[in-house]
Amino acid sequence: MVFSSLLFVFAFLAIQMIVYSLMPGTKAKNISLLVFSLIFYAWGGPRYLLLLLSEAFVSFYTARQIQRSEFRTMKKRWLVLECVVLLLLLFIFKYTTFFLTNLNLLTGFPAAVPQIVLPIGISFYTFQLISYVADVYRGEVEAQEKYWKVLLYCSLFHQCIAGPIVRYQTVAEEIDHRSVDAEDLAYGVRRFAVGLAKKAILANGCAALFDTLVPELTLTAVSGVSTAGMWLALLAYTLQIYLDFSAYSDMAIGMGRMVGFHYLENFDYPYIAATVQQFWRRWHISLSTFFRDYVYIPLGGNRKGLPRTLLNMAVVWVLTGIWHGASWNYLLWGVYYLVFLVLERLFLAKILEKNTATKVVGHIYTLFVVMLGWALFKFTDFSVLGEVFRALFGVGHNLYAITVSSVFMNYVFFLALAVIAVFPLGRWIRDTLTSFAQREHYRGLLTVIRILDLVTPAALLVLSLLALIGDSYNPFLYFQF
Repeated sequence: MVFSSLLFVFAFLAIQMIVYSLMPGTKAKNISLLVFSLIFYAWGGPRYLLLLLSEAFVSFYTARQIQRSEFRTMKKRWLVLECVVLLLLLFIFKYTTFFLTNLNLLTGFPAAVPQIVLPIGISFYTFQLISYVADVYRGEVEAQEKYWKVLLYCSLFHQCIAGPIVRYQTVAEEIDHRSVDAEDLAYGVRRFAVGLAKKAILANGCAALFDTLVPELTLTAVSGVSTAGMWLALLAYTLQIYLDFSAYSDMAIGMGRMVGFHYLENFDYPYIAATVQQFWRRWHISLSTFFRDYVYIPLGGNRKGLPRTLLNMAVVWVLTGIWHGASWNYLLWGVYYLVFLVLERLFLAKILEKNTATKVVGHIYTLFVVMLGWALFKFTDFSVLGEVFRALFGVGHNLYAITVSSVFMNYVFFLALAVIAVFPLGRWIRDTLTSFAQREHYRGLLTVIRILDLVTPAALLVLSLLALIGDSYNPFLYFQF
């Protein structure tokens, strides 16, 4: 079950909110949330519910032992045990098939490679639980004394399968003490509606455009695409992946606010960045900060000289790459970004941030780097990937095809809307109107803003639902996580 489905919106979410509102107190509300979250997770594979329950128990138990231990060495042993168990399980389910496939290619062993189904969301809840136990070890949060509350934290259906990676310290207080007023509910509905529209209308439309231009991710299909067609397809994918990923975060944040949880922002308009460094401060913020706080800084960060800093960066970006999927192209994608981030740390960022003119150049450079990076991310087969780059740079491919023109004209207004959506134009308009409304002669704008806050979510929900009813194409990009 995905957020952008009629079943989820009209049945699951609607029933969950009704039951939640009828519960008499925070404990009863939490229990209802836990029950619905476990149902939601089990919907995608009941047998893997045991894995989620087990990882939550390991984290619950080790966190309590860390807090009760008097000696630092014993605390560290419990932390290491937690990390080993959870990361081993992640490796078994996510990387065993990949590892054995490559071993088979090199040695012929094993003769048969097992195909292990990846439990949905395992990358997200594994990192959440590791961050919880690590924060208990650091003394930043108290260990939770009730197992079911740890399970609630890691299984909340808002963010369990698609992020953001919510840290326990963000919601620790709100698990036991939270309230929802009309403003929270209105904001939550508005944020969910925006996310649903980004996914159902824009992201799915961009995906359809990409598939029209590149119908299959095969060498034969890619070989027939012109340079202009490949760049248009890459633009569509660049828009799709942001609109899709950020849409799920929007919906998670919105649903969380509806029941009193304040999840942190996960995307901050990354395509306005003028450097790759800025891009990664704005893209998948919860993942970037996880690797910063639990890998980069513990390794020494930038405190031990340049060579050690570069080594720490290399570790982080290799891990970032393989976290995204069990395939060599994801490792290459991580190393690709490492190269540009090292160059920017050494000298390039200072040049690009020097003045307005260099910042404009920086925006162009960053978008170019990011778009080529998405090609590395999208195409898992290296022979196909090589052909994609030949097409992008006009090597052995026609520069233009008449079919590209007709496809572009069919999607031109849609593309314009999608491009607008990835930039903070809507936020700027709302902030500007709010600023004017605070002045004495423009108080009437407050009424306009309130009307827009009511009408916009309703309109977006109607349009999204019409899109979902009229189109069965609804790709889910999170299966690899």
